[in-house]
Amino acid sequence: MAMTKNGSGGGLTLSIVISVVLATSVAVIFVIGIFFSDDGANGFGSFNNSGSDEADHQLKIPMVELITAAARDESIAVLSSEFSSKSKPTVKRRANSNNKKEQGLAKSRAAIRKAASNRNLSSAIININSNGSSILSSSTIYRNPTAFFQSYKEMEKRFKVYVYEEGELPIVHDGPCKDIYTSEGRFIHEMEHGNNRFRTNNPRAAHVYFMPFSVTWMVKYLYTPDTYNLTPLKQFVSDYVKLISVKHPFWNTTQGADHFMLSCHDWAPHASRGNSFLYNTSIRVLCNANSSEGFNPQKDVSLPEIHLYGGNVNPKLISPPPSNLSRPFLAFFAGGLHGPIRSILLQHWKGRDSDLRIYEYLPKDQDYYDSMLWSKFCLCPSGYEVASPRIVEAVYAECIPVILSDHYVLPFSDVLKWEAFSIQVDISEIPRLKEILLGVSEDKYLMLKEGLRAVRKHFVLNQPVKKFDVFHMILHSVWLRRLNLRVG
Repeated sequence: MAMTKNGSGGGLTLSIVISVVLATSVAVIFVIGIFFSDDGANGFGSFNNSGSDEADHQLKIPMVELITAAARDESIAVLSSEFSSKSKPTVKRRANSNNKKEQGLAKSRAAIRKAASNRNLSSAIININSNGSSILSSSTIYRNPTAFFQSYKEMEKRFKVYVYEEGELPIVHDGPCKDIYTSEGRFIHEMEHGNNRFRTNNPRAAHVYFMPFSVTWMVKYLYTPDTYNLTPLKQFVSDYVKLISVKHPFWNTTQGADHFMLSCHDWAPHASRGNSFLYNTSIRVLCNANSSEGFNPQKDVSLPEIHLYGGNVNPKLISPPPSNLSRPFLAFFAGGLHGPIRSILLQHWKGRDSDLRIYEYLPKDQDYYDSMLWSKFCLCPSGYEVASPRIVEAVYAECIPVILSDHYVLPFSDVLKWEAFSIQVDISEIPRLKEILLGVSEDKYLMLKEGLRAVRKHFVLNQPVKKFDVFHMILHSVWLRRLNLRVG
C-alpha cells in the first residue's frame, strides 16, 4: 500500500526490517517523574519522584535508566520495565543538537515549579472568561490551579508539534467528525487544517511529532467484518513507523518517546502493538484508557469520548436549565446490555425504582437528553471498553456523572480533580446505589454542580478552537509528558 501523502515515499516496501530503524544513532534520553497530588509539597508538576504514595492522586512518569557499559564507550537508554539486559538498545554518543529546545523546556519547568509552590494561591482556581482571558475564583476543580495555569501559559509560549506528511487519505490525515469517535477526527482535522499556534513546518523546531493516522478509518477500510483479525491494523502501523523512521531521523532520536498517536476507537491499543516502541515508549492518546490492558498513565493520555450526532452538540445541552430549577429524578441511565458492568446495573435497578430511571432501552415517549436534564445524577457505566460518551454528555447537561468503571484512567486527571464534579462508585456497591446517591448532602451536590459548570469549557469541541477547550487540554496532556522527557 502507498504510504505517502503525495504519492512519494521512497518506494518503501513491507520488507523493510526493524533493524533499519534501530541502526540510526540515537541520543541519550532521560525521563524525570512528575506527580499531581492534592496535598503534596507542590501538588502539581513537582518534577521529581517524591510525594504522596496515594495511587489515586499521583501521576509518575516512568524513569528511563541510563546505564554506562563498563566494557564499551557507549550508553544504553531503556525503559527498565520493558527490556531484559540482553535486549537493551545501544545508544551512541553524539553532539547534542537540541540545546535551545531543552533550555527552553528547563525554563518552563522552573516556572511551573515556582507556581506550584506558591501556597498563597494554592486554593485558587482558574476561571476562563468568554473572551479567553483568565481570572482566579474559588472553585476546586484543579489539583493545583496556579501550576496548571502556569503550565498552560508555558505551553502556549513554547510548544511546537510537527505533523508527518507521509500517508495517504483516507486512513491518514483524516478521521471521523460526526459520530462516537468525533474527538479523533476533530483533533486530526485541527492539527492538519486549523489556525492554531502549535503546528510547525520545521521538524527540528518541534518538541513532539504527531503521526496522523486514524485507527477508526483503518477498521473501516482494512478490517474484514466478523473476523476479529486485527493483523491488518497492526501491519499498517508497523509500515507507517518504518516509513517515517527511515525517511526522517526524529523517531530514532528517542526511539519514539517524543512521538504520539491519537485514536478514540476501541481497537486503537491493539493497533498500536504494530510497533513495540510505539506501544511501550511513545505517547498514545486513547479513549480506551484501560490501565489493566496496557494503558500506562505515566506516558499515555486519556482522550475524552465525545459523541456528536451530525457533528454538533445537541441543542438541549448547549444551555442547561438554571441551577435552581428542580430536577425530579434522582438518577438516569439508558443503554444496551454491553459488558459486565451494565449487566449488574440493569439486574439490580432496571424498572425497580421510580427515583432511579434505569432503562435498557429508552421508552419511545421519552427523550434521552430531557431525561438527563431532569436528573440530578447521570450513571456512566463502562460497556465492553472503559470509556463512555455519557460522561461528557453529563458534563454538558450539568447532571452529576456517576462513574461505574474498573481500571478507567479519567481524561485530564493529571490536572483535574474529578471528585470535585463527579462521583465514582465501586462496582461492588451497585446494589447500594440509591443509598449512596441519597447520602450526597445538598451542600455537596451544589458543590458538584458548581464544579460541572467550571469544568465544562475543558470538554467542548470548538471550531475554531478556543483557549482551554478540549483540543488545548489534549495538547496540554501531551505537553506535560514531553516536559518530563529530557533529550540530550
